[in-house]
Amino acid sequence: MNKVLLVGRLTRDPELRTLPSGKPMATFTIATNEYRGNGAGEKTEYHPAVAWDRLAEICGQFLSKGQLVDLEGRLQTRQWDDDAGLRHWKTEVVISHLEMLSGRGKKEYAKQAGDDATPPVGATNGASAEPMEAVVAL
Repeated sequence: MNKVLLVGRLTRDPELRTLPSGKPMATFTIATNEYRGNGAGEKTEYHPAVAWDRLAEICGQFLSKGQLVDLEGRLQTRQWDDDAGLRHWKTEVVISHLEMLSGRGKKEYAKQAGDDATPPVGATNGASAEPMEAVVAL
């Protein structure tokens, strides 16, 4: 059985691309920590991950650096030859399921902060030249 379960933080914002075939693909790296006993500290491992289709679009839209995620998938190793004729291998997690554990990313908070901004007292709303009124319920 080839199954991977990881809980970790994104090391950077996902890179969302569309292949020439039109298929969306998102790539990012997850950092996980292993806590060792007896004062040995902790060890960080980095896991490259790839998501496809609708999941890739969701990752590109909602995930950002530092977010805690829980992902499930399978390991896949690819190989290719570069222009110099050297063979390369890359093992990555192909994601089948992902949960955002730390809520919304920084992009969403920034967007909401911009949407919730209220104009200063006496500013106009653009439709009329009258000042806006604030109603406060006690």
